[in-house]
Amino acid sequence: MIKEYARKKCIHVMLAYTGGCNGCDIEAVNCFYSPYYDAEQYNVFLTWNPREADILLVSGCVTKVMKEPLRKIYESIPEPKAVVSIGCCALMGGVYGNIGGYLGTSDFIEGPVDRIIPVDVKVPGCPPRPEDIIDGIIKAIPKIVRG
Repeated sequence: MIKEYARKKCIHVMLAYTGGCNGCDIEAVNCFYSPYYDAEQYNVFLTWNPREADILLVSGCVTKVMKEPLRKIYESIPEPKAVVSIGCCALMGGVYGNIGGYLGTSDFIEGPVDRIIPVDVKVPGCPPRPEDIIDGIIKAIPKIVRG
């Protein structure tokens, strides 16, 4: 009862960086901590604990080293949960997708996020604008509220 009420009133977003240039991470953090966007005033908070997260915000191409940690983070988030994939690297490998030729044959890149975990919302851009990231989070909220 309390958990459902709290989820309707406050959303926690966890940011997971899986490889790349950090451009998307800078824009994502800008959504929460800059005075211009300040998503926290609308009760959308950034957390670093997967046990209290509702939405997983994934940025960067998934390197082979980050494949299993990303799965563990995803499995640690309680149901209902949503995944928002941000940036070209997370969606299709970006500039890192061509390392070693064809995507998937690289010695370092495992692939886009949706090859590793299910993705609910995709936000394109290199890096995506903070407005687009916030819009992606808003599109993921109904899945969490409905349960």
